[in-house]
Amino acid sequence: MMGSPMSSRPDQPRTALIVLTVIFFMWGLITSLNDVLVPHLKALFSLDYTHVMLVQFTFFGAYFLMSLPSGRVLSRWGYKISIALGLAVTGCGAILFFPAAALPSFGLFLAAFFTLATGITLLQVAANPYVSLLGPRRTASSRLNLAQALNSLGTTIGPKVGGALILTGTVLSTAELDRLAPQARELYRAHQASLVQGPYIGLAVILFALAAVFGLFRLPAVGVEPGTPAEPGHGPSLLDALRHRPLRLGVIAIFVYVGAEVSIGSFMINYISLPNIGHMVESRAATFVSLYWGGAMIGRFAGAVVLQRVDPRRLLGLVAVVAAALVATTMMTAGMVAVWSIVAVGLFNSIMFPTIFAVSIEGLGPLTGRASSLLIMAIVGGAIVPVLQGMMADAGGVQRAYLLPLICYLYIIYYGFRGSRPEARRAPIAATS
Repeated sequence: MMGSPMSSRPDQPRTALIVLTVIFFMWGLITSLNDVLVPHLKALFSLDYTHVMLVQFTFFGAYFLMSLPSGRVLSRWGYKISIALGLAVTGCGAILFFPAAALPSFGLFLAAFFTLATGITLLQVAANPYVSLLGPRRTASSRLNLAQALNSLGTTIGPKVGGALILTGTVLSTAELDRLAPQARELYRAHQASLVQGPYIGLAVILFALAAVFGLFRLPAVGVEPGTPAEPGHGPSLLDALRHRPLRLGVIAIFVYVGAEVSIGSFMINYISLPNIGHMVESRAATFVSLYWGGAMIGRFAGAVVLQRVDPRRLLGLVAVVAAALVATTMMTAGMVAVWSIVAVGLFNSIMFPTIFAVSIEGLGPLTGRASSLLIMAIVGGAIVPVLQGMMADAGGVQRAYLLPLICYLYIIYYGFRGSRPEARRAPIAATS
């Protein structure tokens, strides 16, 4: 199923990890571009916060709908083909941005986001457990944090590049648009929409090239593949995986973590632009989104080293405490204190996803593939939490709406210190490596 046997070269697992980190980088860059497109599409289509958050609802909703089908693709075709196919589907999603901008059509933009996320879902289902299994179990959290650090490099670069290419020129308010003549209004919308086309066509070319290169790469085998095929009715089920308490509670932890992370990033440009917060233009505010994701990158590189020596569960609880304190600070302050408080959350978000993922699947053996699908499904938190926060922002303002991410971090504190601990009375499942 792997497509090639384990190479006799001792450095091949390391080479595979390097190749995979390039893929982590690409999907990080693509995901963070959503944070640039949210304010762009809000202005382009004169949307309120609730409706523009349909971007994140559609994108992260694909994780929920497509995770189980992606798990079946992994079971049938293995890691290599699954990852190459994921890259190709993501490239198709990037191409769809061209006609969406040409019309322009918000509905077609949402279809492009869904296709893009479908490919990334398959990448997540295959690549995360593969990196976790590509070496000793005790360093799985460290290894996954290293790969996710390159993902964060992509999310750091994405808003900066996207802000420079997409958030250019004069952005007109809804009231200013209404004062324009119909023909001038349509010309303005067409110009603003066209700014999206170039960056996404460039991404499509890179993604198709990566798919071709990865299809030729020889992946080393791992001890037990998450997608080991089984006869219908005889393989491990989702319920078998959910009997593992750290996984069961870890699914909730991934849901609330991704929801909080995406909500903070999605609202950041509009939030920092507010007169009582940062009082700056959107293109400059996009720089702070890069700093937010850059903090996650720095934290993950550091985490890859620290987690070789520190209990990952305890560190997860500690960073969640700090993240919660920073969100509370931005809610109670104004000016640059509020700006830097919310930006600094990115640093402490850093190790959360890879650590939750690694401790949730630890020791699951043949159930790892099922567990991976469940955890990737939980990324749907990035669809639901931003929409709920959008409703809160429309009702009471963006600053008060950060109460929702604060609640999310409180649950992660519980999961890190208590919920992720293995059940002492349950016999461990055979290790995978």
